[in-house]
Amino acid sequence: MQIGMTLPVMEPDLWQHGARTLEEWTRAVDEGPFSTVCFGERMAFDNPETIALLGAVAAWTSRVQVATTVLVTQLHDPVLLAKSLATADQLTGGRLSVGVGVGGREEDYRAAGADPATQTMQQMADRVAVMRRVWAGEDVTGARRPVGPPVVRPGGPEVLVGTMGRRTVRHAAGWADGLAGVTLDLDLAAVGRLFDLARTAWAEAGRGTPRLTTSFWFALDEEAGGASEARAQVHRHLRHYMNWLPPGLVDAMAPTTGFAGTTAQLADVLRAFADLGTDEVQLIPTGSAVSQVERVAEVVGTTPSV
Repeated sequence: MQIGMTLPVMEPDLWQHGARTLEEWTRAVDEGPFSTVCFGERMAFDNPETIALLGAVAAWTSRVQVATTVLVTQLHDPVLLAKSLATADQLTGGRLSVGVGVGGREEDYRAAGADPATQTMQQMADRVAVMRRVWAGEDVTGARRPVGPPVVRPGGPEVLVGTMGRRTVRHAAGWADGLAGVTLDLDLAAVGRLFDLARTAWAEAGRGTPRLTTSFWFALDEEAGGASEARAQVHRHLRHYMNWLPPGLVDAMAPTTGFAGTTAQLADVLRAFADLGTDEVQLIPTGSAVSQVERVAEVVGTTPSV
């Protein structure tokens, strides 16, 4: 199983040192035992814009995959998005992985000038179909030349669907390359059932074996039985990130959302995900200190089967 690391793009102090935090994190991930550097998209928030960040991360890396987890296709014109992602694919030398989702916040649609009525799986699938046609070199605009640049890999970068729902998985089996999942409460049995459903749905659609990835928030304690500053860190992050939800609901979720524990406990969790047949776990930080990358790198480098 591979381990990816998400950049701290949703942290309130991200811009305290300008772009330096993003660059330090990205280079640390690229130099470590990680497989992928990841980041997600929001519009009505203070995170960096996804397409612009893709260009910077391409320049800051030379080895790891670069993944959007996830990009909301309905916030973008599909032809322009296809061109932007093809450019990122070239800049990374074919190391791009595109996670897509419908998004859970109507305010992001309004902020982008997008129609909230398009917040559906079918609308997302239709936009991905347009992007794939652009990547195939088809003339989708009636212009004198097709929209480029060309993609590195025939057919373009892999497209994974961000979902936790069974209906979404069945729908995506017809057009996606796999899952860019997330687990809120580390319910391994639920993740295993979703993975089994995906394997079955892809097989029934005649599409081979899906790529199965998932992610979860994490924070690390110094030692077992401590004051659990890690759990408080997760709570603070959720209060900031989940600002569209009532604070009381976030507070109720916080004690069981994500991982808060020691590096040894994290290693056990990662081994459990490996036992499910997970292709990649993409960890989501709840703080901006780059030391978290270094501590997780030790876990990855010393954990068998991960």
